[in-house]
Amino acid sequence: MRPYTASGGRTRPGIALDLLSLMTATGVRPRIPLGAEHTLALRLCAGSAAVTVAELAGQLRLPAAVVKVLLCDLMDHGAVMAQSPRFPGGRSFAADDQSLLLAVLDGLRRRL
Repeated sequence: MRPYTASGGRTRPGIALDLLSLMTATGVRPRIPLGAEHTLALRLCAGSAAVTVAELAGQLRLPAAVVKVLLCDLMDHGAVMAQSPRFPGGRSFAADDQSLLLAVLDGLRRRL
């Protein structure tokens, strides 16, 4: 029941976040009272340069979908911001990036 109550019963975030999206705290404090999970997520975002959605889900011990809802709430209040994931060479990843997908396929073929 905890994940349901943490997200207020919501199952879909208002903003599309990737599991590798980098989350950072902005220093802005929300004007409304936050739940315990919101507060902990905000502390984790403020405690390092940037933390991924997947890392936050693991540290909060909540499903990634619930963590995305919590982060969207914090984004709505200006408390955190998201950056798209970065990969070697300074490029961001797009789901249709063939060069990365081909490299993954090549690596899998070599292992088989």
